[in-house]
Amino acid sequence: MTSISFVIVGCGAIAHKHAITLQSHLDGANLIGVCDCDAANAEAMGSQYQVPWFTDMHQMMNQLGDQVDVVNVLTPSGYHAQNVLELVPYGKHICVEKPMALNLAEAQAMIAACEQANIRLFVVHQNRFNVPIQQIKAAIVQGRLGKVITASMRLRWHRPQSYYAQAQWRGTMALDGGVFANQAYHFIDLLQWLVGDIGLVTSVGKTQLANIEAEDTGLALLHFKNGALGMAEATTAALPSAQESRISLLGESGVIEIGGFAANEIQRWEFVEGLPEDLSIQQTAHNPPNLREYGHIQYFASVLETLTQGTAPATDGYEALKSLKVISAIYESFATHEQVSVDAAHHHSTLGVKGSKVPHSSPLQALPV
Repeated sequence: MTSISFVIVGCGAIAHKHAITLQSHLDGANLIGVCDCDAANAEAMGSQYQVPWFTDMHQMMNQLGDQVDVVNVLTPSGYHAQNVLELVPYGKHICVEKPMALNLAEAQAMIAACEQANIRLFVVHQNRFNVPIQQIKAAIVQGRLGKVITASMRLRWHRPQSYYAQAQWRGTMALDGGVFANQAYHFIDLLQWLVGDIGLVTSVGKTQLANIEAEDTGLALLHFKNGALGMAEATTAALPSAQESRISLLGESGVIEIGGFAANEIQRWEFVEGLPEDLSIQQTAHNPPNLREYGHIQYFASVLETLTQGTAPATDGYEALKSLKVISAIYESFATHEQVSVDAAHHHSTLGVKGSKVPHSSPLQALPV
């Protein structure tokens, strides 16, 4: 294949980043159709990007199927598994936004179904392609940090009640989850991708300000399998406005900190043994300004490379499952008030359960560490 054709299922806010990326920033990619169960959303997006629009994905696939190479599933998180499993019989590759599902059984069913159908399952983890993140990954691979001692993330964003009111699924446990399943997901993924697999989680979460089912604020203590310790702090209750996201890595041979709204700026880059290029990295390691789609552009470039050249996908179902397991363990710990193994079955998590609310956690000092 020299040109890859995409269709979009789900015309919410994130769909526009996909559409702009595919239409304006990548040679060899084409957007040929969009679908949303809300006719107004579908029509508006179809008109904006000048492609056919549909209100039923099966109708779209039956009409455009011979032309389609990849289906981008951008529906609410709680619908991802259902939508993917319904699309598998069409035999087209599938790209789904994060999180790939809200429980592990559904994620594993998605992986198995795509494997059986011999189609690719891509999961969008675009922040791995941020320039600072790529520089950090390279430094870790080169051993410049040595043994990682601590790894932490802090996300202090603001989501007003009007944000949740824009769509009924937002902030629900059945279809969305709270700050960890939604906003902090990418940063949890970055920690485990950069430092290594996480083995144990102890977490607390509360609904502090927002009138939603899920948590808007939480803390998680992370035990990495390689011995590093970590902390994840996340809230969408920061006032008066969104403030920052930050990742800090402390190793035996150096320290790295990145900040900015989307963890896209290197703020500290110090090593016991410095290199001549370190100053240049500090000054230039940031995403291009005024290009909000940068991560998606790089991610879909990797998708095109996989489909045209046969390279390994950047994040397939198995890779995305690692981060989903950590998120699932966080919600399991919310419910049990106990330390939870990431690799265990999580039977008490209310994430993805209709009509449930996040359990208000017991005081932090009562939890095992």
